[in-house]
Amino acid sequence: MEKFEDFALKQTAPKIGAGAGVISGGDRFNATYDLVEQMEYFYVRIVKAKELPGGCDPYVEVKLGNYKGVTKHFEKKANPEWNLVFAFSQEQLQASFLEIVVKDKDVVKDDFIGRATFEVVDIPRRVPPDSPLAPQWYKLEDKKGEKLHKGGEIMLALWKGTQADEAFSDAWHSDAATVASEGVSRIRGKVYLSPRLWYLRVNVIQCQDLVPGDKSRPPEVCVKAILGNQALRSKISSVKSVNPCWNEDLVFVVAEPFEEPLVISVDNKEEMLGRCLILLNSVHRRLDNKAVPARWHNLEKHSLVEGMKKETKFSSKIHLRLSLDGGYHVLDESTCYSSDYRPSSKLLWKSGIELLELGIIGATGLPPMKSRDGRGTTDAYCVAKYGPKWVRTRTIIDSGSPRWNEQYTWEVFDPCTVITIGVFDNGHFQGGKDASIGKVRIRLSTLETERVYTHSYPLIVLKPSGVKKMGEVHLAVRFSCTSYLNMLHTYSHPLLPRMHYVHPLSVLEIDALRHQAIQIVSLRLRRAEPPLNREVVEYMLDVGSHIWSVRKAKANFVRIMSLMSGVVAVAKWLHQICHWKNPLTTILIHILFLILLLYPDLIFPTMFLYLFFIGVWNYRWKPRHPPHMDIRLSLADAVGFDELDEEFDTFPSCKSSDTVRMRYDRLRSIGGRIQSVVGDLAMQGERIGCVLSWRDPRASALFVVFCLFAAFVLYVTPFQIVVLLLGLYVLRHPKLRTKTPHLCTNFFKRLPARSDLML
Repeated sequence: MEKFEDFALKQTAPKIGAGAGVISGGDRFNATYDLVEQMEYFYVRIVKAKELPGGCDPYVEVKLGNYKGVTKHFEKKANPEWNLVFAFSQEQLQASFLEIVVKDKDVVKDDFIGRATFEVVDIPRRVPPDSPLAPQWYKLEDKKGEKLHKGGEIMLALWKGTQADEAFSDAWHSDAATVASEGVSRIRGKVYLSPRLWYLRVNVIQCQDLVPGDKSRPPEVCVKAILGNQALRSKISSVKSVNPCWNEDLVFVVAEPFEEPLVISVDNKEEMLGRCLILLNSVHRRLDNKAVPARWHNLEKHSLVEGMKKETKFSSKIHLRLSLDGGYHVLDESTCYSSDYRPSSKLLWKSGIELLELGIIGATGLPPMKSRDGRGTTDAYCVAKYGPKWVRTRTIIDSGSPRWNEQYTWEVFDPCTVITIGVFDNGHFQGGKDASIGKVRIRLSTLETERVYTHSYPLIVLKPSGVKKMGEVHLAVRFSCTSYLNMLHTYSHPLLPRMHYVHPLSVLEIDALRHQAIQIVSLRLRRAEPPLNREVVEYMLDVGSHIWSVRKAKANFVRIMSLMSGVVAVAKWLHQICHWKNPLTTILIHILFLILLLYPDLIFPTMFLYLFFIGVWNYRWKPRHPPHMDIRLSLADAVGFDELDEEFDTFPSCKSSDTVRMRYDRLRSIGGRIQSVVGDLAMQGERIGCVLSWRDPRASALFVVFCLFAAFVLYVTPFQIVVLLLGLYVLRHPKLRTKTPHLCTNFFKRLPARSDLML
């Protein structure tokens, strides 16, 4: 078992432009890349060639040290154009010459056409935001270093730069030299945007003049709505006629651009009475809860005649109220750690108030995720998700300690949001899925503004064998604020848009719609190039996190008990005061009580002043580092094997009947304890309710007489005297106390409850 310190957050000191780090290399790093370490590259842009020998199939080899990059070849082309950039990392590169060779592709052996050689020390440096270096024509030489007699020139540009260069993202990289040309696009870093999601509300009102096939029986009609892979069905109308009514809402998730139509069909058991297609571009978009106009739609019915579809027109209609609700935020993440709360409609968006900058420096200690050539290897890349913007770093081939040093920026609209960073192994080269290595969440509200946080975050993963550390990812984070007052003002706003409170969705609806939203986002991002695979999207969005787990149930119970610990501590403190455990403290409490009693106007000022001093005192121990996943809070370090096996079981279960029976019995035991606690709470509430219900006539009579007596005493006695006597009674000396329960407690416990009526 690894030590707890191995799972802790560690502060680092990378050589970055921001903070205490200093950039090496002599040139100041571009300001937009001041959260990552500078990485030096040699860039070679191969543009085109001309006057090559006729009938050749030319391609270009770029050689620098032990690295070699190759362009694609053209068939029978004397003036080819490539426009391809090669990036050679200067780290561990020992070469004094850069050689560019033009060759003729052949079946057996490729023929030499010409070459151009450059000294590395003569390559100029380019620092953005300078304009790109203009490519030039260079004469090709033969193997002896003489100019070609038949001509032949190549246009190219050479320069030294860093990862801040705009050519970096689309360049061929020397650390991916083993990747075939067709797979280069799968390892490049990209930025993705999630589609803008809307809730489509279909209010089914009624149908008119339906024509069922069997007119001798009353129709049992329902409406079915289909949108892509989503299908919802209304209840069977309570009106058993050809003019049924529903007034029922069906809610879908749709994404811009709207590609699929809404299909509405009216069914009478297995018989389709009619259908209609509605294009979503024609649906009204609303920003609030105001009703949109309802429309009648014609229902078409198709019947088979001699093996062909023949359209039969009739007068059946359906009354629908359709709207795209732009006042909601479509949840594709859990509300506990969502990265965006803005509504769907841009008309309701407010301007950004903060800026989030993330430097993905690298990772260390990543385990082998697959086998290649008889040895373990990892092709790691990183994905960060905040709001609709996803970023993906380039893939570092065959490295357990990859260095990405890529920086990204997000506009922030709400500080109470979370950014998620995940590390994955690229499985494309072996035709498999991308395997997750681990992820990190950072809540922006826990960060100080204008401060650079550089930490090494452990990648903690819970596996069937137990909790495991899968390496560390090194990040630099800066949270900048453009308007501090506006940021503070957001704390007074509702977390979700107004429509979630004016016309709320049920919990079951939100869960089902979130599932559909995740499927839509996953499908759209898979269509990008390179694709962001489904398993990556689902891992980042925590699909399946709601599945039952004994470990999570225990952890949540511990969280509740830790919250109650403050109340318990106050109760123990009061108990010690009331029983004079510390006489000096009890006397001081008596004096304070008398002061507040004589000057009641000081009660609330004293309370808030006390809270103020507590806050100022606790400022000395405020967290200096962002919070991270806690294995002790999650009970991941104390979970049993069987509980882990149950947590990683599929749904529905694939275990044997004996195992399922054993787990069911354990769940019944846990449920029994919960049932007892809930029953006790219900019993206490019922006792309070039956005081005046005369269920126990003697108890109710005693309470009624006591109320009359108390009303008379409180009327004739000043309120301060009553409070004084009550306070002195509570704080009385232990010699004046008895060990038996109090009179009120005895009376309350004798009251009847409805537990004796339970079967």
